[in-house]
Amino acid sequence: MRKLLASEIKTRSKKNVVQTRSFAEMLKRTVLAYQNRAIATYEVIEELIKLAQEMREAVRRGEDLGLSDDELAFYDALAQNASAVQVMGVDELKVIATELVLNVRKSVTIDWTIRESARAKIRVMVRRILRRHGYPPDLQAEATKLVLEQAEALCGEWAGEE
Repeated sequence: MRKLLASEIKTRSKKNVVQTRSFAEMLKRTVLAYQNRAIATYEVIEELIKLAQEMREAVRRGEDLGLSDDELAFYDALAQNASAVQVMGVDELKVIATELVLNVRKSVTIDWTIRESARAKIRVMVRRILRRHGYPPDLQAEATKLVLEQAEALCGEWAGEE
């Protein structure tokens, strides 16, 4: 079961960086607790089942929010900081995520992760979008970093579509 979950997490890493980190950390904690004999075998199985259910719910969450997989990935990067969600609200973050997907997808080239000038252009674009929508300034640097990581994860797929 651990191998199945690890495989699913690896598959998700190509789509959603934030979810991948979260689920990988949960799996790591569970396995480590078992290896340290802090929890029994049946508890490990319960934890792994719970993790699988949370992964399934993550897919449904995107559908409930009305976001595509790409938009959900950017939404998760923006909503990583709970205070940003409180200040801006879910609806505004959805709007920002949708705008980011459209603009970043248009700007991505095959070699953008290598060329610093292309990365800088996308970084500036992300900052402008965040600023225009009133994303909290103290959280913009971390959000920009996460959005760029997310874009890198998706860029191979996007550059191949052009």
